[in-house]
Amino acid sequence: WWCSTAQTSAVICNFRSPICQALVLEIGETVQILEKSEGNQSNLLWIISYVHLKKSTVTNRGLCETVVPLEDPIITETTSTLQEWGVLWKQLYVKHKVDLFHKLRHVMNELIDLRRQLIQGHLAQDQTREIKRHITVRLDWGNEHLGLDLVPRKEFEMVEPDQISISELYKLHVSSRHCGQQSTNQVYTRQRHGDGCRVPVSHHLFINLKSFTYNSISEDADVFFFLYDTREAKQISEKFMVKLNKNGGPKNPEKVDRLCALFTDLSSKDLKRDLYIVAHVVRTGRMLLNDSKKGPPHVQYRRPYGCAVLAMSDVFHTITDLKEEKDFVLKVYTCNNENEWYQIHENIIRKSNTKYSAPSTNYGLIISLQLLRGELEQIRRENQAVFNRALALTRKLGFPDVILPGDTRNDLYLTLERGEFERGGKSVQKNIEVTLYVLYADGDTLKDCISLGSGEPNTTEYRSFVLYHNNGPRWSEMVKLPIPIDRFRGSHLRFEFRHCSTKDKGEKKLFGFAFTPLMREDGTTLSDESHELYVYKCDENATFSNQGLYLSLPCCKEDFNSCPNLPANLPFQRSPKETFWVSTILCSTKLTQNVDLLALLNWKAHPDRVLDILGRLRQISGEEIVKFLRDVLDTLFCLLDDNTDKYGPLVFQSLVFIINLLRDSRFYHFRPVMDSYIQNHFAGALAYKELIRCLKWYMDRSAEVVRQDHIQEAMRALEYLFKFIVQSRILYSRATCGMEEEQFRASIQELFQSIRFVLSLDSRSSENLVFTQAALLNSFPDIFDELLQMFTVQEVAEYVRGTLGSMPSTVDIGQSMDVVKLQSIARTVESRLFFFPESRSILLPVVLHHIHLHLRQQRELLICSGILSSIFSIIKTSSMESSVQEEVEMMVESLLDVLLQTLLSIMSKSHSVETSRGQRCPQCTAEITGEYVSCLLSLLQQMTEIHFHHLLNNFHSKEELKEFLLKIFCVFRNLMKLTIFPRDWSVMRLLTSHIIVVTTQFLSPALHKNFSEADFDFKVWNSFFSLTVLYINQPSLQLEALGPAKRKKVLDKYGDMRVMMAYELFSMWQKLGDNKPHFIPGMMGPFLGVTLVPQTEVRNIMIPIFHDMMDWEQRKNGNFKQVEAELMDKLDSMVSDGKGDDNHRELFSLLTQLFGPYPSLLEKIEQETWRETGISFVTSVTRLVERLLDYRDCMKGDELENKKIGGSVNLMNFYKSEVNKEDMYIRYIHKLCDLHLQAEDFTEAAFTLLLYWELLQWEDRPLRDFLHYPCQSEWQRKENLSRKILHYFNKGKCWEYGISLCRELAFQYETLYDYQSLSWIRKMEAAYYDNIIEQQRIEPEFFRMGFYGRKFPFFLRNKEFVCRGYDYERLEDFQQRMLGEFPQAIAMQHPNQPDDTILQSDAQYLQIYAVTPVSDISDVPQLERVPERIKSFYRINNVSRFHYDRPFHKGPKDRENEFRSLWIERTTLILSRPLPGISRWAEVERREVVEVSPLENAIYVVENKTQELRTLISQYQHRQHHGNINPLSMCLNGVIDAAVNGGIARYQEAFFDKDYISSHPEDTERITHLKDLMQEQVHILGVGLAVHEKLVHPEMRPLHKKLVDQFHMMRTGLHHGVPGVDRFGPAGCQGVNSPRGILSSHSHMSPESVRLMHRHSPLNLQGSIRHSSSSLSSHTSSEAGNLVIMTDGLMGEHPEDALHMQVRIHFVLQPSPSSSSLSSIRSNSSQIINSAPSSARGSPSLPDKAKHNREVMILLPSHRERANNSMYYNMAENGQEYVLTFQIGLSVMFSPRELPSAGHFLMHCDAFHHQNSDPPPALPVRSLRKSPLHPIPGSPTSPQSALGGSNSTLSGSASSGVSSLSESNFGGQYPEPGPIRNDALEPLPSHLWSPPEEYLASPYLHIHYGGPEIDSMDQVRPFHYRSPASHPHNHPHPHAHAHPGMDMHMRERTEGVNLDESTETTGTTAVTAPRGLS
Repeated sequence: WWCSTAQTSAVICNFRSPICQALVLEIGETVQILEKSEGNQSNLLWIISYVHLKKSTVTNRGLCETVVPLEDPIITETTSTLQEWGVLWKQLYVKHKVDLFHKLRHVMNELIDLRRQLIQGHLAQDQTREIKRHITVRLDWGNEHLGLDLVPRKEFEMVEPDQISISELYKLHVSSRHCGQQSTNQVYTRQRHGDGCRVPVSHHLFINLKSFTYNSISEDADVFFFLYDTREAKQISEKFMVKLNKNGGPKNPEKVDRLCALFTDLSSKDLKRDLYIVAHVVRTGRMLLNDSKKGPPHVQYRRPYGCAVLAMSDVFHTITDLKEEKDFVLKVYTCNNENEWYQIHENIIRKSNTKYSAPSTNYGLIISLQLLRGELEQIRRENQAVFNRALALTRKLGFPDVILPGDTRNDLYLTLERGEFERGGKSVQKNIEVTLYVLYADGDTLKDCISLGSGEPNTTEYRSFVLYHNNGPRWSEMVKLPIPIDRFRGSHLRFEFRHCSTKDKGEKKLFGFAFTPLMREDGTTLSDESHELYVYKCDENATFSNQGLYLSLPCCKEDFNSCPNLPANLPFQRSPKETFWVSTILCSTKLTQNVDLLALLNWKAHPDRVLDILGRLRQISGEEIVKFLRDVLDTLFCLLDDNTDKYGPLVFQSLVFIINLLRDSRFYHFRPVMDSYIQNHFAGALAYKELIRCLKWYMDRSAEVVRQDHIQEAMRALEYLFKFIVQSRILYSRATCGMEEEQFRASIQELFQSIRFVLSLDSRSSENLVFTQAALLNSFPDIFDELLQMFTVQEVAEYVRGTLGSMPSTVDIGQSMDVVKLQSIARTVESRLFFFPESRSILLPVVLHHIHLHLRQQRELLICSGILSSIFSIIKTSSMESSVQEEVEMMVESLLDVLLQTLLSIMSKSHSVETSRGQRCPQCTAEITGEYVSCLLSLLQQMTEIHFHHLLNNFHSKEELKEFLLKIFCVFRNLMKLTIFPRDWSVMRLLTSHIIVVTTQFLSPALHKNFSEADFDFKVWNSFFSLTVLYINQPSLQLEALGPAKRKKVLDKYGDMRVMMAYELFSMWQKLGDNKPHFIPGMMGPFLGVTLVPQTEVRNIMIPIFHDMMDWEQRKNGNFKQVEAELMDKLDSMVSDGKGDDNHRELFSLLTQLFGPYPSLLEKIEQETWRETGISFVTSVTRLVERLLDYRDCMKGDELENKKIGGSVNLMNFYKSEVNKEDMYIRYIHKLCDLHLQAEDFTEAAFTLLLYWELLQWEDRPLRDFLHYPCQSEWQRKENLSRKILHYFNKGKCWEYGISLCRELAFQYETLYDYQSLSWIRKMEAAYYDNIIEQQRIEPEFFRMGFYGRKFPFFLRNKEFVCRGYDYERLEDFQQRMLGEFPQAIAMQHPNQPDDTILQSDAQYLQIYAVTPVSDISDVPQLERVPERIKSFYRINNVSRFHYDRPFHKGPKDRENEFRSLWIERTTLILSRPLPGISRWAEVERREVVEVSPLENAIYVVENKTQELRTLISQYQHRQHHGNINPLSMCLNGVIDAAVNGGIARYQEAFFDKDYISSHPEDTERITHLKDLMQEQVHILGVGLAVHEKLVHPEMRPLHKKLVDQFHMMRTGLHHGVPGVDRFGPAGCQGVNSPRGILSSHSHMSPESVRLMHRHSPLNLQGSIRHSSSSLSSHTSSEAGNLVIMTDGLMGEHPEDALHMQVRIHFVLQPSPSSSSLSSIRSNSSQIINSAPSSARGSPSLPDKAKHNREVMILLPSHRERANNSMYYNMAENGQEYVLTFQIGLSVMFSPRELPSAGHFLMHCDAFHHQNSDPPPALPVRSLRKSPLHPIPGSPTSPQSALGGSNSTLSGSASSGVSSLSESNFGGQYPEPGPIRNDALEPLPSHLWSPPEEYLASPYLHIHYGGPEIDSMDQVRPFHYRSPASHPHNHPHPHAHAHPGMDMHMRERTEGVNLDESTETTGTTAVTAPRGLS
């Protein structure tokens, strides 16, 4: 059965059922219960246990019904908001917004707790309201910080926008934003009673004494706290008293932790005083603290002890927030002289150090303070815990700023000031104690009427403290006397004076007394002043039982003067020399000290003094008057009734004074007392006549009187005067049954005529009159309610209309009067009178008239907007009950046009921030704009079709209609363009949009009707179309961005307003007819923006419009180029700005609906004659859109730089290559540059700007301003661009690229004779050269990336790129970075090319591995002496070829030795552009693949490791590693002690085996090459060990010894393993055939290890450099060859034989000198094209006939002037190697004993350049080919070294990369490392190597052998030869002409010899002779 009442339930526990049809429940979900079954109650109970039932109501029953719980709306809102926040809160954690995450969690917990309290319902009304306030504050805070919509509320509940006007809705939004703005109602209510009516806020100070720590009192103490104003030197509050025991705790145990007080009623003015908290400490005990003899112990005296102060300014600085409690420590100071005790606090504040003593320790009072604000009752409710702690309320002396009517108080504050007493025959002064009693007239002592301070109960007597030995004591101690009002009259105070003896008995002897009555005989109380009282003598036996005995005596001097005749025999004699001073302050609501007031109240006793008393009434204090307000008013009206003529004017003045007194904020709360008096107690039935007469008389006199203060006061009192008038007339009518009604109406009519007369006066010449009119206007609206008691609504409305109409127009009054007038109108509109429809129809015209005038003149706009808001709110409320058509019609006619004009004016000024005075213009703020927008929308909302019809028909001409339409369309456009309403004001934005679309629908027929066909007006139509486009694109209308619930809510309420406007747009476009071409192509872009809205229906509406545009353009121009250009521009700007769908793929599919298949534009194009161009157009647009979408996707804020740069490059290239749009191309150049600068890729930024630079010419053609460039000439722009590019190249450390640009600029400056700029650019160029040489640059690694799968952006999809890595970035780092940029990508773990399955998959596959750059030979400096820093730049820059290797086994894998079958697949990637360039990425254009045989791979591996060793040793020669020898140690150890896979022995087994050699005869040359490489590596290792010996740390000597020993074993193994090597070994060298080889990192490689090596190791790079492909012959014409010196007959048969040498020098031509020498790592890197078998390049071996010769290589430069005389070609047997031979005859006789053990020759030989027109092909000849391998000793440190010098012919290479062995001194101990040198040899004495002078004069260069020092120069004869003149050769390379003009011969003589690659000589080679040379 169905439930009788709808029920919902909230799920309180998750529920999962195994039954598939069961409902799944999640905690927090809402379940609606539709039906209950009575059958199975257990099941029902079981289900109910999962949910919490709530009663609900169902609205809109049916499929879309809504269930609303029957609970407080704020509870419902809190519930839904918490559910919404829950999802967003978790997202904060994911987005790492930790701070907001924790704050929101705290707020959510608070909301849950507040919601729970609200649901329980056990709260009072005030508490409920407060909790709702707290909830709404937190809801708004959370919504704001989460970016959710602002919820407009009224009384803490959400408002329904349809129920209130838009103006009111706007104000609710503003107030919800906590802008501090109050509604107009509140503003005007506050102003209603004048400027002074704002009720001041009371402040209260909470003080809590936590402890009093002291160590010297040990007696009971009283602590008195009070507030002291040091500026006025007076106490301003009562005292708070705390009684403490001798231990410092409370004397009353019940007061533990309850010693607190609240100082109340402090005003804001009080807080600005110079206030201090003062604490007096008075002990109770012995007379002297440290003298037990003074007085008996049982007698207790109150004695002063100490004082503490705390400045309130310090408190306010510490306590920053209200209700914040802080602790303070107050030091207690003691008084040095008791005579100064009365001002000890003053001395402490003034820091008079001599008058008080500081405590010895830092002890004192510890208090906590808290500042509270508000009404006391409110504070009591909010801080109940505080008030429950026996809080002592400590009041301010005197009345507070706000006096409440019910606050009854009767306190007399008495201060004992001082006394003067006689010594009385005593030898010392007295110890005087004063005792105070309060006695009644009958002599009884009043009980408990004395209070020493709050916090302690009242007492009956008071005893002052005693000042020791002081006859003139000054106490300054205040007590409060709360005497009952009925006992006050007749009571008196008696002061008894006693001397306190300190003798044994401790007696207190009475010696005198004084007294004073509390009231005078005239009924006034004791005045607030100091009183000097007489002291009467008495003794201890005197009795005071009959107080009449002394009361008849005079108490003071004034009393004595009033009764001069005193009897002689008085019972008490006055002591004439003794006096006593007290002061009093009365604070009473029932008693007065004012004589005049008492005389007025008792006027009948002295009727003759009435006029005088009434005249002095103004002088009476306001406090006194309000205390007796009712009595005073009764007296005044009694006087008026008694004699109207006599007392009337004075009574009127007095009444005005009292009424205005209540305007004061202090007495504002007495207004209800006045109201109550008028309604309930006022009885002056005839008073109205005199009041009207006096009031009219005052008004009529306003034009004549100069001083108008009294008139203005009467005008301010108008409200209460009318209250008295009306009430008096009511009483009179009631008494006389309505008599004299006509006379009353006539008098009121006359009074209003006087009012109009006052307002109509011209006040511009009289300032007093202005104030009178202002006072009248301010009070005028207050009389409406009174008039409505006597007159009908229409009558009152007529009075008011006449009065408002009498006001002068705006132009006739000043601005101040303008404001007052408008404020009066505003309060009129807000009055009850305006709510009546019958009165509103009367008042509205005059109100609108005044507003219209002000809006026309743009004056006081803010007040006008407030008035309009009130009118619209009232009309909106009335429209729900009755028709308001006429009123709306009235407002449309009067306001609509001027409202539009005002809004346009405000919006146009919205950017001017300051006025001439430097302040913000109030009429140009967002506040006033929002006010007037809300007013306009409110008016349009009220307009119906009838109103629009009347409006459009009332225009007198089409020009007026056009002007109106342009205005309203412009305002609507501004509403959407300017941020009138904040983003989170969703309610306001949607309502605005709804009103705009409805208004547009009403206005569009008028547009078509009046401005079509012949009357076509482009401006109006264009304004309309612009409006519709802006409207559809509004962010607030994009429902796709909203959540499902909010989207449904918007659609249910308003529908999709975009579709409504799109239909309106389409309809109006169709109505254009032949005028459509006016909007082509101008509207193409805006209409395209409409298609980017993700709404299918909108796009379908727009398709015919696009077709129309293309069709009309085709008809007009024969093509639609303009449409195409405009479309592309707009597409770019829109998509790149982020417009379109969030899901960019969806956007593309939606645009293909526009440009793609049916139903689309393409289908329409298919039917046209311009089909082909149309399809081409659609294709171009489609391609552009795809790239734009990729670009937009990449440019999202959270995307990384690489994606953004890639998208920019892709789009930039499209504009350049496909559509040729130069301006867009340039725009994206600068966007790309900005991206590079953000990423600090300065080199790429420079290359990017170079693209624009290349488009410019060095011409003076003027250029317009573009982007950030100003108007300038093309030459200037190119120059500025050049300087910027140079700056970026410099920051990117690519100075080589900057140098060419420097030269370009220098040429331009030189052409213009701009020598200043020329000097600057030359200096920059020089600085770049310095930077190249001096600064360190990191070589980046390069990585190949493949992006496979359809999920990648278009510019990446199924493409591969090479990326230039960042500094120090390795493969793992790069992979991690790329996977971070593409988190969805799957990393491929193999280097193989993917198949189609991967390419076409809907996923992302990322393939990354390292590649090696292959630099172009033409860009690499070839001079071996060039420093490594220079060469390294050319190896890794301007590179467009990269390669990587993949190992594989061809055929069956050789199981014995896998290296026999291990092949390498070498892939070379050719890029579309070199790196670096405009991006760190470059796309791979094509790839080339070659296979490298196992033997070639072995050569490649050994060669690369040798090169690595050579480079490392060279670096250590120049101390480049700053003492860290570990890399060299590890490298040597890795080669010598190879531990992986058997080392080089595996190569020996694989390729030196006889079977292999016989089965592979074609590899003979390669096998020989491999043998040469092994020999070369051994020599390099020897040199490396020599360097290691010099640099190794003593602690690492054992490692070095181990390396040397293992090197001996390795060399021995090589000796036995390499055929033909053993014959060179020494006899005494016993080697072990160790399996360890020379290269650990590549020995016996598995395919995986090979692959990893190529990706990580420098070997990969070196190997690629060493083995290059392709034809090398093209390089032979310009490259140097190697000089091979072959010596015949070097060895004689006997050592002692003389040596005769005949030298043949062979120049071997080959592509690169470094390819056959031990040169730098990448010296010929740019040769690399493809790997090719060695056979293709020629055999590396020499002819057989040369094999017996000793070879020495001499490296020659490639770019020198070379002699080619005395040379001839010698063709080798293989026909491929060319040897140039010339004979040098040299006879040198040496004795073996004359040769040192480490002898050497120094040979100088000029280089040559081959000048053959048809050069033979160059061959890569190895430097050590066929050189014999002589044994190296087991320990180079051994003095019995078999080598002695260096047997290695390695030293013959000047570019070997290791130091000359002459530096190593193998013959003996290694020398200590010396200073770094550029040469390897110490220079020999000049007489040993200098040729004779005749040779110096020879034009030819010379060849010399330089040997060690010999005994006689006669033994050495220089050889003679002749050389022809050298042939100059101009090389085009920039480095070819280094050191121009230097004498070659002298340079070659001075340059030393070094095997280091960075200090190689030019044409000089050190040749070391082997040992045993004779």
